[in-house]
Amino acid sequence: MINNINKWEKLGRILTPDPQINWLTYAGSAHAIKIKGNLYDVLVTGRDESNRSVIGKIKIKISDSINVLSIESKPTFQYGELGAFDENGVSYPCVVKDKRTSYLYYTGWMPSILTPFQNHVGLAKWNGHSFIRISKAPILERNNDDYLSTGSVFVMKENAKWHMWYTAFVKWENENGKIKHYYKIKYAESIDGINWKRENIVCIDFKNENEYAICRPSVIKHNGMYHMYFCYRGDTYKIGYAYSKDGKKWEREDNLAGINYSSSGWDSKELCYPNIFQHKNQLYMLYCGNNYGKEGLGMARLQLY
Repeated sequence: MINNINKWEKLGRILTPDPQINWLTYAGSAHAIKIKGNLYDVLVTGRDESNRSVIGKIKIKISDSINVLSIESKPTFQYGELGAFDENGVSYPCVVKDKRTSYLYYTGWMPSILTPFQNHVGLAKWNGHSFIRISKAPILERNNDDYLSTGSVFVMKENAKWHMWYTAFVKWENENGKIKHYYKIKYAESIDGINWKRENIVCIDFKNENEYAICRPSVIKHNGMYHMYFCYRGDTYKIGYAYSKDGKKWEREDNLAGINYSSSGWDSKELCYPNIFQHKNQLYMLYCGNNYGKEGLGMARLQLY
């Protein structure tokens, strides 16, 4: 674990959905990008008036508290063209900076017939003004192991190697007339961040028969060890924790996650979609509250030792 306490201090809700802003009917999965000093851009998954996921941007300042300096009025990144894998939404942003270039990994949505939807992973590149798709097709093609959907990812570049931890759907089932998805977290690696090698390595698996959804990994490396925060659920999402020496084989210790539901309010029923980043000698966590972000986006911090 990261320290002997591993207890996150909740800093409260920083963003509440606002129907007056066309992309912010939800404040969902988010990713922080350092600008300079204590200023950060935060990409946030919202939804438009048609309930399609889009990615918007806010700017925050980190001090003793978190100050939201601005909220952009229009989405930063929107769904793709009709018929594409992301025609019905884009979500779960993850940005990786490589030299002077920033890459946006995201999850695309499209409706299907016998199952409610399909997810696949897309990639866009910052051109100085906006994120432009590198490919109109997903970057993780279907194969014999991942023949269903692939969803939320976290990507880290370490020296010449790129690591990816991604959500892999393993089955759909019809349970009492309701179609239910099952997914867990796997590992891939790359030399360029675009073409990925997958060996069906499962990082975070179901721990009991009640679990069916494990997603939105967020990984940091501290003192030679990889640390992952993610969300998992039976009934509602909670935030879990695992650690690893090599990024492939993980020890899951959810009791050390250090964050749980509040006694009341916007995050009293659900915690999901963590994004972890380091600022000075502290870790910060962006996370969503009840109903996948319908009640807002919050932050917490953890002292590093």
